[in-house]
Amino acid sequence: MTETTAPFDITERARQRLASVAVGEGVDLEAAFLRVAVVPGGCSGLTYDLGWDTVVNPADESVVIDGLRVVLDPRSLVTVEGTTLDFTDGLEGKGFHFDNPQATRTCACGESFSL
Repeated sequence: MTETTAPFDITERARQRLASVAVGEGVDLEAAFLRVAVVPGGCSGLTYDLGWDTVVNPADESVVIDGLRVVLDPRSLVTVEGTTLDFTDGLEGKGFHFDNPQATRTCACGESFSL
């Protein structure tokens, strides 16, 4: 695992929601971290996967974004460069949303994308 500079941003709303989710799920952020991954799926070909994890693989990249430890695999790291993670609870749907400037196409529901 290597430590790198933050490849993407997390808005204040998303940071607050992540902290709230961690507390609600009993996640110890001293031992666990947020894993961000880009995986095959959805109608546009790729989708984002967020989750708490405690296992760091040798090839993983680790970053600290505003005090939150985030771990990504090398392929996901390149894919999310320049992206902003936000949380919304408005009319367009409640949840975490990625604004990725590399995405060339997104599906109508906003859950998947392609490069």
